[in-house]
Amino acid sequence: MNFIPDERLEKSPYIQLLMLTSFALLGMVLSSVITIGLLYTLYGGNAFAAMQGGGEEIELYIGAIKLSQAFTTIFLFLVPPLLLARLEHIKIRELIGLEKPGARGLLIVAALMACSMPVIEWLAIWNQQMVLPEWLKPIEEWMRAKEDDATRLTLAFLKVNNVGDYFINLVVIALLPAIGEEFLFRGAIQRSFKRMFANPHIAIWVAAFIFSAIHMQFFGFLPRLLLGAMFGYIYWWTGSIWYAVFAHFLNNGYAVTMAWYMQVKHLPIENADNNFNFKWYGYLISLLLTLICLMVLKNKRINNGQ
Repeated sequence: MNFIPDERLEKSPYIQLLMLTSFALLGMVLSSVITIGLLYTLYGGNAFAAMQGGGEEIELYIGAIKLSQAFTTIFLFLVPPLLLARLEHIKIRELIGLEKPGARGLLIVAALMACSMPVIEWLAIWNQQMVLPEWLKPIEEWMRAKEDDATRLTLAFLKVNNVGDYFINLVVIALLPAIGEEFLFRGAIQRSFKRMFANPHIAIWVAAFIFSAIHMQFFGFLPRLLLGAMFGYIYWWTGSIWYAVFAHFLNNGYAVTMAWYMQVKHLPIENADNNFNFKWYGYLISLLLTLICLMVLKNKRINNGQ
């Protein structure tokens, strides 16, 4: 008789995606309940109106909004893959890939992010100039309104009064989203799509599409799609989620740092994301250097921190 139990198989990728979606929805509800309780205790009911739509009073409650953002990031993005690993009886290290990153790999990723910044900004500028057909004008106006609300909220987030505010922004805007979103979109969702399609390229781009769409910023969809795909290839080629987290943190942290620097220099932070003004060949060079960095990353195969 065979007394050795059969190895427990994972659920199908379709079931895993359904589980992740359910966990994310529950996390969103839970974070909302916790946030409402804390905000009402700390600020009263006026904070909720400010959080809904913007207006000048939003800056009065920016601390509350950052607190809400932190809870949302944790419960919406970070908790679902951890719960999936728990229920599937898989070590989180094996599910997501928590191999220790190496210095050489981190350096290549840093070079990749630096080289790609101009071409990503060019894509962002092109995306912002998108105009829908006349019969879709009501939809375009709605999209513009959503974009304006997101811009006002982002600018309120980026305003700092001291170095302490800057480090809080690094945590809330750069570090937590880098960890949470990469764990969910690359570590869990991309992995499930790879099992589903048996094709890493399809998995990477589908996960990147969802990653960009969930932000609900239509005039920044294309650059975020490209970034999501870059994070996906970084994860696939290295085998460690920490390289993708590092790339994501550099991207967000750069915006936070530039906004802080411009405020120190008494410059308008509205221009913090528009720091490049190259000729066409400058963007072409950025694209070529980005492709070279990607090829180096792919060929090095820097798995397991090697």
